[in-house]
This record gives sequence, C-alpha cells and structure tokens, in this order.
Amino acid sequence: MKLTILSGRSGSGKTTALQALEDHGYYCVDNLPLGLLPTLAAQLQKEDHAPERVAVGVDARNLPRQLLAFNRTIEELRQHPLDTEIIFLEAEPATLLKRFSATRRRHPLSGDERTLADAIALEARLLADIRQLADLVIDTSNLDVHTLRNMIRQRVARREVRLSLLIQSFGYKNGLPHDADLVFDVRALPNPHWQGDLRPLTGRDEKVAEFLRGHPESEDMLGDIFRFLDRWLPAYGANDRSYVTVAVGCTGGRHRSVYIVEQLAHRLRNQGVPLHVRHRELDG
Repeated sequence: MKLTILSGRSGSGKTTALQALEDHGYYCVDNLPLGLLPTLAAQLQKEDHAPERVAVGVDARNLPRQLLAFNRTIEELRQHPLDTEIIFLEAEPATLLKRFSATRRRHPLSGDERTLADAIALEARLLADIRQLADLVIDTSNLDVHTLRNMIRQRVARREVRLSLLIQSFGYKNGLPHDADLVFDVRALPNPHWQGDLRPLTGRDEKVAEFLRGHPESEDMLGDIFRFLDRWLPAYGANDRSYVTVAVGCTGGRHRSVYIVEQLAHRLRNQGVPLHVRHRELDG
C-alpha cells in the first residue's frame, strides 16, 4: 500500500490536490486527526480488498499538540509495511492574503483576536515539522488550479519511476522558487533581451536559440549543468529520493533560462530520463 500524506498551508491548494489524487483512484481522507494515522493504516491493511493508494489530507485544523508530534507519528507509521510519502503545498504569505481576501473565506486559525496575517504566520510554525520532512514541496504562488492539478497528476499520481524530475526556468526578478532542490544561475550568459528583435521572443524561439548558440559560453554552461545532472541524479534516486526539482534562472526568466531548460530536457530525455518541464514566467 502506498500512503501519501498531503499537507500544506491554508489557501495553497490542498483541496485541489487531494481531488486530483481522488480522480486517479486514490482512497482519500481529508483532515484526519494525525494521531489516527497509524490506526487508519493498520485498519486498511486488514481489509480483504484494501486500496492500493491512499491519500490523507493534514492541515492546521488538527490539534496543535498532534501537529507538533508529527515526527513521532511518522516513526510509528514506518513500523507498518507502507510506502509512505509526504507532499507539502505552500505559497508566499502575500499570495495567501490575496487569495483569502478575494474569496472572503475565513482562515481556520483566524478569529476575533487573531488577524489573517497572524493566522498565516502561526500556521507556518505549526506545520514546520511536516514541511521539513516532506519528500516534495510545491510552491503554488504562481500556479492556477488547472496547473496545480496537472502537476499533481504528473508528479505524484502517474509516477511509475522511482525519481520524479522537474526542470523549471524562472526569473530572479520575481524571486527564487521555494520548491527548488538545485538552482543554477545562467545570468552570466549574453542576454537576448538587449537585442531589439529578440526581446519579444522567448528561449523557445529558434532565433533566440541561434543567438545563444553563437556564444561559446552558452554551450559551456549547458554542458557543465548537464554533466552535473547526468552524474548526480542517479545518486539522488539511489538514496531513496523520490522527487528532485531543478531550477535554472536568469534575470527575467524568458530567454536564457528557458533555452537552457529546453536543451537540458532534450539531452536528458535522450538519456532515457523521464522528466517534466515548466517555465514559471511563461506558463503562469
């Protein structure tokens, strides 16, 4: 049996993610008290026709003492013959404030004596242990519900290989991606932005690719990053790592980083590495 613990900050998309897993045949339980997780696992394994894949939603509505005892709960779970993974969704506090303001929903920890901002900060502290132990952290600040649903399906529900790899481009001017495991900075490469005819294009366009290929340092940078990933990704998988997110950044996230990500993906796929590609500043 595979048990997926899906947690995250209120407003980060946990309900959407749980629904995506349910659509793919997971037996889903939302807001189960953490102390009952080992009991649920034991009970399901006794059933004659137990579900093969179970997802349990865990959030700040749990009792604080149970959230703070998450480490002990996981230790107890690992005494069962389960393939357990933890997925954590988060978003920038400013994004969460906007989402709650737009929907006019009440944060589960807010009240007459606690502002929304204070509730968001308190929740982050209560969920800190879960986030620290997570196998996969997804930052949903720049994701709409459709993109998040597809990401959950691709990286969790449909995953058949041991290592799930995501390579994404981003722009430093919009901040580092919080869910990145490895970050490569390609701002040292010549910038197509300063070429008037290339500025409206992206790293997916052949004219931008030709421009970058015309500078030897682009090929050197690409080769160095590829050799690093080719050398070390198998080691991540051999170390029981289920998810790796590689981020490549340039200033705006539209030209250099997009080109490098596309080229890396092409080379790695030729090596037989299954992966997903995302361009943060282009895909929204």
